[in-house]
Amino acid sequence: MSAAPPTAVVARLRAAGCVFAEEEAALLLAGAGSTGRLEELVGRRVLGEPLEHLLGWAEFCGLRIAVAPGVFVPRRRSELLVAEAAALAPRRPVVVDLCCGSGAVAAALTTVLGDAEVHASDVDPAAVRCARRNLPGGNVHAGDLFDALPVHLRGRVDVLVANLPYVPSRAIALLPPEAREHEPRVALDGGDDGLDVARRVVAQAGVWLAPGGSLLFEVGEAQVRTATGALADAGFRPRVATDDGTGGTVVVGTLPR
Repeated sequence: MSAAPPTAVVARLRAAGCVFAEEEAALLLAGAGSTGRLEELVGRRVLGEPLEHLLGWAEFCGLRIAVAPGVFVPRRRSELLVAEAAALAPRRPVVVDLCCGSGAVAAALTTVLGDAEVHASDVDPAAVRCARRNLPGGNVHAGDLFDALPVHLRGRVDVLVANLPYVPSRAIALLPPEAREHEPRVALDGGDDGLDVARRVVAQAGVWLAPGGSLLFEVGEAQVRTATGALADAGFRPRVATDDGTGGTVVVGTLPR
């Protein structure tokens, strides 16, 4: 097939609202292998299926992360979680990626930290299968939040990264169709104010963290005050990190030593 995407493909993607139509067309062309397969992929993309699900991968922190239909697609803004977690990690850290989805954050931290003991977990079986592809030979656990983790991690975790759902329930209907219709609701819906799952994690994190350990999770700008307040009430020293380039907002809570 030609290295240049057909102009008709670009036009169809642009008409469907794909902002980066040329780039998407080139990626679909490279992954198609045949004209018939390209037509199928373009048709599915025009109907709103996430590009990453069609390609089978997403770029995250310079890595190619395997993703599958029905699995949450890692966002670029979550790269802030990786940067903040890596900066907090001591030598030979124990790291947990809770609500890991595809395992993108855990995979990136494994690469960045090198000598870390990294664990990842998720309640969604499809996500767990995907994470095990991205962390071959790694420690990927299935279950609800801390119930998934092996008990030997209690009191040993240096960095706990939680890629939690934080969209308020009433706002789910306002999400783009590719998220609302193709990603699991459990990965998006954070309850009435978006922080229901975050509160559960904050309440239990102290049992799992080592002295001086840190908990990090993403929130929306309007949720910062409530999230940092919950951390402070639970005995954490809270702070906030932001990335204007990606729109990421991460709250960080650190325990005293």
